[in-house]
Amino acid sequence: MHDSLQHFAIVRHLGLQDYQTTLEQMQQFNARRKADTPDEIWLLQHPAVFTLGTNSKPEHLLNPEQIPVVQSDRGGQVTYHAPGQLIAYVLLDVKRKKMGVRKLVTALENAVIRLLARQGIEASADPTAPGVYVDGAKIAALGLRVKQGGCYHGLSLNVDIELQDFARINPCGYAGLQVTSLHQLGRTLGMQQVSWQLQKELCQQLNILHINEQRADS
Repeated sequence: MHDSLQHFAIVRHLGLQDYQTTLEQMQQFNARRKADTPDEIWLLQHPAVFTLGTNSKPEHLLNPEQIPVVQSDRGGQVTYHAPGQLIAYVLLDVKRKKMGVRKLVTALENAVIRLLARQGIEASADPTAPGVYVDGAKIAALGLRVKQGGCYHGLSLNVDIELQDFARINPCGYAGLQVTSLHQLGRTLGMQQVSWQLQKELCQQLNILHINEQRADS
């Protein structure tokens, strides 16, 4: 049973979801996880929000103004979410999958790199600063939490998000870090198309062979 679960996941397409509510749902899912609980991947978007990771320093939050700020329990520094950015939360039994944090981060980065490569975009990871970059500009951010043998949180990929609000922070703790998106790079893919492509690449990188796909936005 457990061997088959290593290769199975429920993929949920959840549409636009409040960050704080989703955070609590992830925490509850991980706390209630049992040995035979299937892994899940949640694909969604958030309304505009700044989130602070466990290593966040207040000086990296420059000028939030009216945008809410939420303390998160993921790793990393401050980041920004808003509509037009695709979020992929990976709720995995990392003990069952025999994946350490470094291996998991690499898998998530590679999923984005492969997706971008299919669009003719050359991207790379930075071992000193998790995420995916195109010509030095960040297009995807990563942050994870591992607890009780399970992980949650995941990655955010800029599709057609308005980029100017990233100037209100030092993205991921780096002053002056440039941020880009698929739209800014001339790729006008719709969110559903990018969601499907990212789901495919994540499943390949995480060795998920079978899925139960559930859509709340159809």
